[in-house]
Amino acid sequence: MQSTSRAEAFPASTPAVSQIFTTVLSHGPLTRLEVARRTGLSPAAVTKAVRPLIEAGYLVEDSAEEGRAALGRPANPLRVDGGRALFTGLKVTGDEIIGVLVDLCCRIRTARRVPLNGRAPEEVLAAAADLVQELLIEADGYGVGVLGLGIAVSGDVDRAEGTVRYSPFLEWRDVPLAELAGTTCGLPVTVDNDVRALTVAEQWFGDGVGLSDFAVVTVGAGIGCGLVVHGQVVAGAHGVAGEIGHVTVDPAGPPCHCGNRGCVEAIAADGAIVTQVREATGMEIADTAEAVDLAHRGNAGARAVYAKAGEAIGRGIATVANLLGPERVIISGEGLAAYDLFAEQIRDAFATAAFGSAAQCEVRTRPLPFEEWARGAAATAIQSFITPDPN
Repeated sequence: MQSTSRAEAFPASTPAVSQIFTTVLSHGPLTRLEVARRTGLSPAAVTKAVRPLIEAGYLVEDSAEEGRAALGRPANPLRVDGGRALFTGLKVTGDEIIGVLVDLCCRIRTARRVPLNGRAPEEVLAAAADLVQELLIEADGYGVGVLGLGIAVSGDVDRAEGTVRYSPFLEWRDVPLAELAGTTCGLPVTVDNDVRALTVAEQWFGDGVGLSDFAVVTVGAGIGCGLVVHGQVVAGAHGVAGEIGHVTVDPAGPPCHCGNRGCVEAIAADGAIVTQVREATGMEIADTAEAVDLAHRGNAGARAVYAKAGEAIGRGIATVANLLGPERVIISGEGLAAYDLFAEQIRDAFATAAFGSAAQCEVRTRPLPFEEWARGAAATAIQSFITPDPN
């Protein structure tokens, strides 16, 4: 379970306080009246809720801007004091851990990377503890507390329990990561699926700000999808909502590690692409970079593999659009390095498979380095601090 040993608690006595703070965090500076309009709360309720946040230093009330004064009461805008607290975030891959130190507005102050010597939980925890220690030393210079640690891991993650149920790239099953990391690092820990963590950051601070319904689709080592429905990041009853990587798009396609055939991931994930390029060309391709280079040099077999991958991704995105009708789909992930090789196929397959007005969904690409994924992990730690039960 998430640790409760944080040095201080967020002064949120009601859900309304958390809602107001999150609104100012994502959209601020805002006047009290603007906060009331965005949250649907009464101006009196907003005034009551912001008082403890101002007293505790989490919100700052700026002087009224010229011409923004309201009758009888200056319309002083409220903003979050980003320097009030710090958080750490870790993104764990199969080869390294990327760590960031962020402020309360989730702005990265410091970023670090450490290689993994092995993927066993104890090896990953040791590397994570060393990295967190480095970040805590950096934090000393800011003079405020580090109030939480977020860890983002690929696979099936139960955030409420802080457990990694299954991570194929780390080969983990049922690892109580929040408990172990909390003991090792001495901070309150939030563990979440890496794509959901990235989605939280996009919802609060990125291309999803102000959208009620959107999706983040990631392409790379796996094919992931984070969903925001009616303003909430959706995990589903069993924590695996949005697994478009395991939507079957070709029943006669290649086998997937999940046990099925023709999943989007079995066709379009990095490892699958490398395997298919080898088969299509008869060449010994070492990794994704070589596959991309071969395709860029015009090899017909390699280009056909990327075209098929784009078609699979496009159909997967269309499935999301048909089921949920999001306003926007944001495509990210390390696989975007090959985007020019399959962008047209993604668009065409999406347009063909999206039903009716679902095709109006905006599909946007957003290349993000792994530091941004670690920032997403930090965003989940901020979320847990502000709202103990975000779901």
